Amino acid sequence: MTQAKEGRSATLYRAYRPQSFGEVKGQEHVVRVLEASIKNKKIAHAYLFSGSRGTGKTSVARILAREIGVTANDIYEIDAASNTGVDNIRELREGSHVLPLESPYKVYIVDEAHMLSKSAWNAFLKTLEEPPEHVIFILATTEKDKIPETVQSRCEIYSFKQPTREMLSQVVSDVAKREGYALEHSASELIALLAEGSFRDALGILQKVLSVTAGKKINSQEVETVSGAPRAELARELLSAIAKKDPSTALGTIQQAVSENMDPRVLTKLLIHRMRVVLLLRFAPDVAKSLADELSEPDLVLAKELSKNPGVTSDTLRALLDAYGKMAYAVIPHLPLELAVIDICRKDNNSTS
Repeated sequence: MTQAKEGRSATLYRAYRPQSFGEVKGQEHVVRVLEASIKNKKIAHAYLFSGSRGTGKTSVARILAREIGVTANDIYEIDAASNTGVDNIRELREGSHVLPLESPYKVYIVDEAHMLSKSAWNAFLKTLEEPPEHVIFILATTEKDKIPETVQSRCEIYSFKQPTREMLSQVVSDVAKREGYALEHSASELIALLAEGSFRDALGILQKVLSVTAGKKINSQEVETVSGAPRAELARELLSAIAKKDPSTALGTIQQAVSENMDPRVLTKLLIHRMRVVLLLRFAPDVAKSLADELSEPDLVLAKELSKNPGVTSDTLRALLDAYGKMAYAVIPHLPLELAVIDICRKDNNSTS
């Protein structure tokens, strides 16, 4: 069990962690209710914050504690992943009965709460049922379904949403600017795409890019190099082969990506993103205009060219989406993409199937 300490960290995510409810991005539905409960002096004794990684659960927990007048000396953070046992919870229970040092409450933030053992939950349940008046528990989890129902029923539950790609891109651009760098829009969009809905991951990627860049202007190629994302020209080559119904070239490109240790899920995500723009350029050009600055000039030129190809349809994009959904469980990670490519190419080439 470690007592929380304030202070700027060398990592971007910690350096730019929101310090007030007004700085929290993408969780307005959570912030609004918490602010109202504080204003009305209706503070719960136990909260459950659930949501995917890097969405701000711990940050909001710390802000909530500060907003109700709790200082750093009375905020305790527990990593349940490394403190899973009943002895750890007994220590927490004993400590919770001690009065705060200098605040109206003691706040215990239990991160990765779903990692607690069954015996630990049983030991914790009694404290949740009859907590000391000066104690507030905030449980944070990425897997709400693993939290016992008996525990959930004793907490106020808040679900944290994944930030949109547009929001992540803006945050990354803003942080880079504050650090003295200029990020091309296509670079910030790529970082947002790679981050998969996590503020922490987005700023982690940016941190790596800034640590190796020689200049103050950063393009998408630098992001590709640092992050290991598939090279843009490789994605364009694969996209063209799919549009032309050329399975040999498409499968060869996938094999090249695999040989270069590129993540096939990231490659597929890039294909989905660009194929969406292709279809929007054809069916909703006004909407597509707003997406134009998300792409580099070569990507945009290719998208405009492919939008005129009648062989690229919604079924093409749907096949890629299905492949992406299956990749997490595939024995061979890139196999769903290979099968999707074969199916896409066979639809108009039945004579060769």
